[in-house]
Amino acid sequence: MKILLVDDQALVLEGLRSFLLAKGYEVVGTARNGAEALVKFEMLRPELVLMDIQMEGCNGIEATRIIKRDYPDAKIVMLTAIETDRNLIAAIQAGAEGYLLKDMEPDSFIGHLAAITTGEMPFAPGLARRLLKKLSDHRPREGDSGEARKLTKRQTELLQLLAQGLTYKEIAGQLGLAVDTVRYHIKEILAKTQLANRVQLIANISRLTPDEEDTGR
Repeated sequence: MKILLVDDQALVLEGLRSFLLAKGYEVVGTARNGAEALVKFEMLRPELVLMDIQMEGCNGIEATRIIKRDYPDAKIVMLTAIETDRNLIAAIQAGAEGYLLKDMEPDSFIGHLAAITTGEMPFAPGLARRLLKKLSDHRPREGDSGEARKLTKRQTELLQLLAQGLTYKEIAGQLGLAVDTVRYHIKEILAKTQLANRVQLIANISRLTPDEEDTGR
């Protein structure tokens, strides 16, 4: 996987670059701010961008928004020390595929990077649950059931586990399915709900998995 690293701290960039190279990843370039990241992305066309948030001038969230506007298929994951709800939601709204923290254990970090190649959205432990809780606090209470009724019981169960922050592999284990079957169901859910991608799916999980009181159970 060809990776572009974006961070305003030289030591962080060099340390992360060396770590990723040792793990077999190809680091095609680095950038010290969002503006430089835009130029490097266009030049290098990496398969993944690991993007810091707080940087002088054009910050990571704004750079993500611009890159995704011009290159909708770009894969960008935030890698930051900041885990506020505000930045988490802003990053996802800008189009980031995931949100990882700099204090993660190395093995966990590499595991999340590997998951990107299978189409998963990497979130540091607990962040997916926080994001979904924040979004569900503001979800509309009317007009939700139509799309939810299009989903099978199995697909609803899968979404509920996804809402807990489980990976595809963990979901497969809990439901007794193959990982490829989980991916198939995700594609089916996207088609049924007319959502464009997994970022939109994450943002809409609370609407697509109604509470027990909503379903009359």
